[in-house]
Amino acid sequence: MEAEPKREGLEEYAVVLDYLPTGKSFSAKSEPITQLIGEDKFTLLEATLKPGTSTKSGERVYIGKAEREKVSLIKSRLSFDELTEGAKKELPAAIASIIRSHEEKFINIFNIAGPLNIREHSLELLPGIGKKYLKAILDAREAKKFDSFADLTGRVPMLQDPVKLLTERVLVELRGDSRFYIMTRPYVKRY
Repeated sequence: MEAEPKREGLEEYAVVLDYLPTGKSFSAKSEPITQLIGEDKFTLLEATLKPGTSTKSGERVYIGKAEREKVSLIKSRLSFDELTEGAKKELPAAIASIIRSHEEKFINIFNIAGPLNIREHSLELLPGIGKKYLKAILDAREAKKFDSFADLTGRVPMLQDPVKLLTERVLVELRGDSRFYIMTRPYVKRY
């Protein structure tokens, strides 16, 4: 059976941030739920689980349209503030894990990032990258595109860990503290 093509904007896989075996304390219905972060656009989600299944923090689960092993239903998209405290604690490690496991995709951010306007470059949105590091990154990528995080840090001396920079940027965007969204899809508040 051929897999159906991935539809734009939908997450296929997610990393578990928190598992609540009896649901939220204020919920009228007692059912196991899990809070997740999508691997493609870092979408924060809440899902119910199939009977007899459980998850643990850091576990990768399939949430696409085909038959799912553990997830029964994606209940809703969450804002950062709707995450449990446990999920918030797990979030940085989960983001870093996603970035490391998809290094080719995320190193490409350094290879193709462009200006946002005449005064600001999108790489300057990464914490710790100012004009000096921006120039060094642009000069190095002009000579040859980066093929890994190790290549980037080797050719741009004194640059912080790129995984840490990208993780911090994702956290800023998930909190809703940004004018520009380069790593995530902005959360729109429901009224």
